[in-house]
Amino acid sequence: MLDLFSVIDPVAFRFGGLEVRWYGLIIGIAIFLGVTLAEREANRKGYPEDFILDLVFWAIPIGFLGARLYYILFEWPFYMAHPSEILKIWHGGLAIYGGLIAGGLTTYWYCKKRQVSFLLLLDILAPVVLLGQMMGRWGNFVNQEAHGGEVTRQFLENLHLPEFIINQMNIHGVYYQPTFLYESVWSAIGLVVILVLRRRVKLQVGQVAWTYVLWYSFGRFFIEGLRTDSLWIFGVIRVSQALSLVLFVTGLIGGMLYYKRQIIPVYYKDATALNKTFK
Repeated sequence: MLDLFSVIDPVAFRFGGLEVRWYGLIIGIAIFLGVTLAEREANRKGYPEDFILDLVFWAIPIGFLGARLYYILFEWPFYMAHPSEILKIWHGGLAIYGGLIAGGLTTYWYCKKRQVSFLLLLDILAPVVLLGQMMGRWGNFVNQEAHGGEVTRQFLENLHLPEFIINQMNIHGVYYQPTFLYESVWSAIGLVVILVLRRRVKLQVGQVAWTYVLWYSFGRFFIEGLRTDSLWIFGVIRVSQALSLVLFVTGLIGGMLYYKRQIIPVYYKDATALNKTFK
């Protein structure tokens, strides 16, 4: 049972010998909402019927696999010594960037296979991905993971956080930075910004996706610096900070160069899936 004044049990309920965890429920709801919203927008843009559902059949499992492999890669000494832990994802170890890379490559392949616009689809999926990231961090909250360094209770109270968040940030008698919340809020703001821009501003195809890349990588760079569970490259630099920096700079330069080359711009509001000028 959920008690707002004590630490939340990561197991939502038990059915016989089966445990259903809050993390899985949150991710499941996020996927359902994301697929529903993406499907509606894709239909409006002329993608084939059930295109999103067919894509999800490939992209979701491959994305999860990519998220796991990415994590294992940067924690290879541990998994080499404990190979039985490789398949135990319930012990933690899914990296968002790994999932985005694997899911993005799968989406590109699928768009090529179906001969529809990949760039336009990225614009459709950008707010959906932010929605998933916003919700997914609450799974980390329930699991008491992806947090920052040690702080005082007074520090958390000064942030005017609800009591249930403060209590959940108390792990074995020590309070920690709620970095899960920082990223969730950053993603929520980005979601609103992107939806407003996409609806009210005359953006070229691809600019919604570029906005997502710049927004998320910028925020993740600073939030990652507060976390205590980061993956590291040779113990020198955090993996997610390095990748965030690369994505931000590449997105900034690449975006400007791409749109400078556009002689006849195609705008998101007027775009359809089969337009071959921005595949």
